[in-house]
Amino acid sequence: MIIAAADGSALGNPGPAGWAWYVDDTCWASGGWPRGTNNMGELMAVLDLLQQTAHLDDELHVFCDSKYVIDSVTKWMPGWKRKGWKKSDGKPVLNVELMKALDAAMEGRRDRVRFEWVKGHAGHELNEAADRRANAAASAYQRGVAPDAGPGFSGSSTAHPAAEVGQVEEEPDLFSGLGEEPAPTDEERVVALERSLLTDEVRSDRAAVAALLHPDWQEVGRSGRLWTREDVLAEIGPMEQVGFEVLSTSRLGADSILLLWRTSTAERSTLRSTLWVRSGGQWQARFHQGTDEP
Repeated sequence: MIIAAADGSALGNPGPAGWAWYVDDTCWASGGWPRGTNNMGELMAVLDLLQQTAHLDDELHVFCDSKYVIDSVTKWMPGWKRKGWKKSDGKPVLNVELMKALDAAMEGRRDRVRFEWVKGHAGHELNEAADRRANAAASAYQRGVAPDAGPGFSGSSTAHPAAEVGQVEEEPDLFSGLGEEPAPTDEERVVALERSLLTDEVRSDRAAVAALLHPDWQEVGRSGRLWTREDVLAEIGPMEQVGFEVLSTSRLGADSILLLWRTSTAERSTLRSTLWVRSGGQWQARFHQGTDEP
């Protein structure tokens, strides 16, 4: 059995981006792009590992700290393919060229490739080794130099067959494509950020969630439990699909907005409030509370 870890990194997300997989010091690879996203790096790391081991019959055990990657490969792809690579909301799947390449690389190997989630930056030896190499690749592109590609897998037909995919389209930011339309207001930005926290793509990417939560963030959940930022990041993952309704946005100060909103499922309706604050030009959620409606 081959046991490996795959990881991605982006300095700015999007920004200089890197990917890497690691088996041991004699068997690893890395690469990246001058501009890309963390999710692109996570996906490419797995893709390159699959393609460089395509000539082997060994079972492959892959450690990933990205639930987005694992769920994409093991849960979501069949539905996306049936819908013409569209998500349940009808929007195109992000990083679709990488997703299609991953789907092709898994063909005939699904019973021999196992993915296991591991918490990032928690001392897992293989994950830490892959993370260091992915970060090094991103840093190399930031400096304008080529990263160390690594030795790769012995016997692979080429050093990096995954490079044929090239740089895919970046994940758009929440306000791309606005053209000559007026820039969104702060209130519109906060609403869009809140919506993004309900999407599978964001909730399966720990780094993306971390970027949206203030360092002192707290939540009083529906059960009455007090959650810290660390609590949420430790358990973050895809959630059930919910309806989203904005009730009001109230400006409390130049850099603070209180958003009142409602989520709904077939079983319940929940009133929610989130305090968003702006620091260093970036809006982050500072406090959240949810209460089920009678």
